Amino acid sequence: MEIFTEKEIAYIKKGSLCRIATASKDANPHVTPVLYVFDGNYFYIAIDYGEKKLKNLKENNKVALVIDDRTKKGARGIMVQGIAEILERGDEYKYALKLLFDRFEVYRKNPWGEGEAPIIKVIPKKKASWRIN
Repeated sequence: MEIFTEKEIAYIKKGSLCRIATASKDANPHVTPVLYVFDGNYFYIAIDYGEKKLKNLKENNKVALVIDDRTKKGARGIMVQGIAEILERGDEYKYALKLLFDRFEVYRKNPWGEGEAPIIKVIPKKKASWRIN
């Protein structure tokens, strides 16, 4: 299911930092900035074991991302709501890991492998964007 316009995809791929919002089973929100990659369909985000967002996602797999910036005309960006999957091993994990390593030097300098750090896959379901044109 393609939910993004070509301009939204270009904007998303140009970015590297987003904010991820998760919520516990009791609906307590948690928002943090994270690095991401987007392959045109899914977002992939590396995290560490022990992080609050991982605990939340195990209890409640609903997630939201915001990618935004400011221009002379004002704020622009996109908010994405979706479902998160936790990847720890396997072909999709290796695929996401390669995307992350290819994009971010900080990850290449401190590499890890399967079972050492989870990767969050965000499956977009809804979106709202502003001033992306």
